[in-house]
Amino acid sequence: MERYGREFKDRAVARLLPPESAAITAVSQEIGVSVATLERWRADALSMPARERARTAAARLQAVIARAAMDEAQCNAWCREQWVYPTQLQQWRENATAALSEIPEERASPQETRAGSEIGG
Repeated sequence: MERYGREFKDRAVARLLPPESAAITAVSQEIGVSVATLERWRADALSMPARERARTAAARLQAVIARAAMDEAQCNAWCREQWVYPTQLQQWRENATAALSEIPEERASPQETRAGSEIGG
């Protein structure tokens, strides 16, 4: 039986690969997986075609930001190089925009909460 799920492994490996390229020892300490295990997962991922590798949210956001400075020809070349479809890049952009446009839940600040309790009590 596997100790770690596929999604967990994919997120860990994605942190180790570009563009994030986090230090393997740092990731090991953060998630509690040995360096040897992470090295094995990374080697397995690198043996797969680039188009099948997982990408972290940070990597997707970085791609969206980089895309903003590219013309169509540069974008198409980048997408071929990174094994990303332009439609995926567009979807990542839409997801990021949607996430940023969500209205945060209205909550009282600690100062408002304190002031309200002093008035009522």
